[in-house]
Amino acid sequence: MTPAEIQALQKELALLYQVAQAVSSFELEEVLREIVRIAGEVTEADSVLVYVVDKGSEELVLRASQNPRPDLLQKIKMKMGEGITGWVARENKPVALSQGASKDARFKYFRSLPEDRFEAFLSVPIISKRGVVGVINVQHKSAHVHSEMEVNLLAAVGKLVGGAVENALLMEETLALKEALELRKLVEKAKGVLMKRRNLSEQEAFKLLQKESMDTRKSIKEVAEAVLLMDKLAFKP
Repeated sequence: MTPAEIQALQKELALLYQVAQAVSSFELEEVLREIVRIAGEVTEADSVLVYVVDKGSEELVLRASQNPRPDLLQKIKMKMGEGITGWVARENKPVALSQGASKDARFKYFRSLPEDRFEAFLSVPIISKRGVVGVINVQHKSAHVHSEMEVNLLAAVGKLVGGAVENALLMEETLALKEALELRKLVEKAKGVLMKRRNLSEQEAFKLLQKESMDTRKSIKEVAEAVLLMDKLAFKP
């Protein structure tokens, strides 16, 4: 093995060690930020995008970006098999295009994503024990030949982070269910107050909460909390 090959192997091992250390968090956003950082370091890309499979819809949802995309995160979505990203997720195989990525027959164009005008495109699946849970896309503005090591290393990253992404998704789902349950309890209490104070049926009370939410442009949670607060203040000694 030549000194250059040894150096490349050492760099590869160091990066994989970083991956193993970086994705120990249960916070999905934190895990995805680390994936973006490491993928960018591995490939020296101009753009890194991470899509995550939504369990409910089975769609791929944009959840992280190397370049700030707060207005697009969780809004850009693709079905399994749609675009290069969807193809990678469905087939569980990487795709490496050194130039003219937008001319590929599988390519799906999003006008709001400047990255779609980039030349080179490398996409790998994020894999957990239950299958593909996401996709990592790295892009270069100019033509870029992806080395075998680059493709293999990014594919290895996709495999290493799969379990962390799955765990973080489960945690996110658990928290969402907990919040939904708490909201339901809150709304039930607010409905009870309205039913008692205004002699309304359960359906009428809920419609009143909905109308107030739309009229004030506040969430139904905020409206329910306001109802309960006013009821509390009314009975305060």
